[in-house]
Amino acid sequence: MVKKQRKVIFLDRDGVINKDPESINKYSYVTRWSEFKFLPGAKRAIKKLTDAGYVIYIISNQAGIAKGYFTLKALAGITRNMLREIKSAGGRIAGVFYCPHRNEDNCSCRKPKVGLFEKALKKGDIDFRDSFFIGDKIIDVQAGRAIGCRTVLVLCGKESAGNKKNWKLKPDHVGRDLADAVDWILRKRGKR
Repeated sequence: MVKKQRKVIFLDRDGVINKDPESINKYSYVTRWSEFKFLPGAKRAIKKLTDAGYVIYIISNQAGIAKGYFTLKALAGITRNMLREIKSAGGRIAGVFYCPHRNEDNCSCRKPKVGLFEKALKKGDIDFRDSFFIGDKIIDVQAGRAIGCRTVLVLCGKESAGNKKNWKLKPDHVGRDLADAVDWILRKRGKR
């Protein structure tokens, strides 16, 4: 019997948990652990979600693999270190799912498509209507909406509030960063 997961949060990685890698190297990808820099308050925000009973999944496009900038083995090492740091700060991540493809590969897992969410569904019965997806790009909002999640766009990564008039979809909430998004979700849940 598959366990029903009522309180689920999906997080994008780059620009939400860690500093957007655009300024780190010529590739604009985190290619090694030394380039991974947690954003201020991110680990504490994940701990708050964990303490509140949320099941947390990370879903992230990582086309740098298909482009040959880094390997699956390097990504696995980065992920292992990230999860260790999150765990030592009191947070818990239930699963991490990556799309290693480029746009032109036309795969089903590259956001804004929903394949990564479907992979998470194999770990538990998820009510997407009662779940949230926090990301830093409009494609994250598109992906979250496509699967039926409520969406939060954070402005500490790729997107800026100044571009709001060009957003094809509006998120349910716009937050400064992950900590702000988590506080909004916990307040919203507390009012139910």
